[in-house]
Amino acid sequence: MRWLGRGLRLFLVAVLLVAVPVGVFLSLDGEEQPQEAISEVPRVASATQGEASGKQILFGDLHVHTTYSMDAFFTAMPLLGGEGAHPPADACDFARHCAALDFYAITDHAQELTPSHWAMEKEANRACNAVGEDATDPDLVVFHGYEWTQIGTTPESHYGHKNVIFRGLGEDEVTPRPITARGAEDDRNPWRTLAPLMAGGRLVDPLNWRTYAQFEWMWEQLARVPVCDGDTGIRDLPVDCMEEAPTPDILFEKLDEWGYDALVIPHGTAWGAYSPPGTTLEKQLRGKMHDPQRQKLIEVFSGHGNSEQYHSWREFEIDEDGEKVCPEATPAYLPCCRRAAEIMRQRCGDLDEAECEARVETAVELTLGAGVGFDGIFPDAGVEEWLDCGQARSGFKPDYSLRPRGTAQYALSLTREEAGEKRRFRWGFIGSSDSHSGRASTGFKQQGRRRGRTDMIGVRSEFYAKLLDSRRAPEDSRVPEVPNPGIAGVLAVERTGSFLYPGGVVAVHAESRSRAGIWEALDRRETYGTSGPRMLLWFDLIDENGETRPMGSELVSDAAPRFRVRAVGSHRQKPGCPAETGRALSPERIEKICMGECFHPDDKRHRIERIEVVRVRPQLHAGEDVGPLIEDPWMVLPCEPDESGCMVEFGDDEFLRSGRDAVYYVRALQEPTPAINADNLRTEFDAQGRAVSARPCQPDSSDDDCLGETHERAWSSPIFVDQRQEHDSGGPTFPLDL
Repeated sequence: MRWLGRGLRLFLVAVLLVAVPVGVFLSLDGEEQPQEAISEVPRVASATQGEASGKQILFGDLHVHTTYSMDAFFTAMPLLGGEGAHPPADACDFARHCAALDFYAITDHAQELTPSHWAMEKEANRACNAVGEDATDPDLVVFHGYEWTQIGTTPESHYGHKNVIFRGLGEDEVTPRPITARGAEDDRNPWRTLAPLMAGGRLVDPLNWRTYAQFEWMWEQLARVPVCDGDTGIRDLPVDCMEEAPTPDILFEKLDEWGYDALVIPHGTAWGAYSPPGTTLEKQLRGKMHDPQRQKLIEVFSGHGNSEQYHSWREFEIDEDGEKVCPEATPAYLPCCRRAAEIMRQRCGDLDEAECEARVETAVELTLGAGVGFDGIFPDAGVEEWLDCGQARSGFKPDYSLRPRGTAQYALSLTREEAGEKRRFRWGFIGSSDSHSGRASTGFKQQGRRRGRTDMIGVRSEFYAKLLDSRRAPEDSRVPEVPNPGIAGVLAVERTGSFLYPGGVVAVHAESRSRAGIWEALDRRETYGTSGPRMLLWFDLIDENGETRPMGSELVSDAAPRFRVRAVGSHRQKPGCPAETGRALSPERIEKICMGECFHPDDKRHRIERIEVVRVRPQLHAGEDVGPLIEDPWMVLPCEPDESGCMVEFGDDEFLRSGRDAVYYVRALQEPTPAINADNLRTEFDAQGRAVSARPCQPDSSDDDCLGETHERAWSSPIFVDQRQEHDSGGPTFPLDL
């Protein structure tokens, strides 16, 4: 987002020159976003895959933003190639009639929801749910939710983003205010600068005057919301203030005080666009920073990437004096501090060697201290010049600037001893979209309308591109600069655009299609996530009596565990939308919100190519090296090329001899298919394995879907198997809800 950070400073000057005199004579009053009507036509619920147990697999999305989120509306501005407002009605109709989901939740940013928007969103969710409401067989179950959006500037203060999902829809089942990580009056609120600035866009884009006026109105309403009095009890606070919980423990405490059924789902835990280098999940096992009763799931995949896989490389190292040191480049990872040194050396020109090396050292130090905004040290450098520094070179659809100690695998490997108890994360896995256009789980189709299927944005015309150009000529390009602090790096859309994907999906093994059936499956972690395609996946432990325990289970065992996996590939998709969609939505609405393409399954399915088994053996004590404990893959089990799916069994004969607890989960991989941004930065390497060029997926390109061949996949929730002897020997026990 330095693309906007720098460019908008230029834009600000232009806007102020025009806006100040014009604003004296013209009324610049804003207006509320349009309130679209929700289609009152229910969808015929699609057939779901049944099981011998009577359960069925249902698909949903628990992470959707409308333009009631400031960042979603900001990137929807026409100046940035956006589509304008997408209010809750759009999200409802998309989930039901475009994506044909079984359940979903809107999770707008808590700190950006005005009291009126929170009330309107709850009303819209109830209206959406009522369209096809049936106590036992609804076509779409809608959940209330919001995102608790915390961003720390250092690894020690960073806890990240978490979605809060409520079980019920009633006013007596949901908090009267969304609980924020920071209030509207917070000095760190970026919208204090960016919102008035983009509102001025109507002066250079007058044909879209109304959209900018709507954005300005939203900001003005938000800016008027006071922060709640921290000394007043939560039930005595007015509904029209912004309630703060700056850390997870306070969030959990407030939710406990209300007492409503709610799940708290971390997401983007390894996403480096906002997570400082060196971010780690370890501190969230301390004290009350983790609530195992509410925090049962983690989002391992979304439209912002894959937070599953751990890597051994580090963004920086710490020397014996506690100072940051730049690591050497390896075939697996190019640290950005190392790339900064290379860029500086290439610029030295006729400088003498000593001066050149002094500036190289300065460039490294500035990069190490810059956090997410490192690329500001060379303000004229193009994104290609940084190559693929800071990015994972292996792994499936990785997060932008992935933080390895924020990944799900790293979390599963951790043990913390506190008050005589060993604490661990025992998370089930889900996928979702993190869509900022109200479009839930667009990953069922991977081609066409890249901007709408992902959160990528781009400037609409060459004129605006030049106006907002991020590059500027410094006084001396051979002198590294201190980057501007704040959110500049978060806004670097030239690079992050290559790490934005069509959204994932969450699947549940539910006993019914009802709200209760779906919620109970989420609560017992009988869930899995996919990268978008709706694959079918079962993962069970088979005990000595032949009984099965599903994914998400915990048990204590004195026998070698055995497992069974069954996976079926997703349906191939037909172009366009089914006739049913046309009966519910007008052609204009199908084009606007569905982008002319819907979930439209064929009778044929993609084949499952293989099953990968991951085994994680958690630390025996805090501080133990986790590298050898994360075995990925531990096993690879090939599948026959059969559209009806794949079934395999395996066991762990090492379990008892190891003397260690173990965590097992599986990935089912489909045959290769083209996918948006699967090739990320399209980096090229020389014969020695060094990166020599990168070709990011440009946000202003409308004719390039940035396709690459990849194996779309599904991740099961883990099964947690503990050693019996530790429980029977008087040693520490593991509460089964941890």
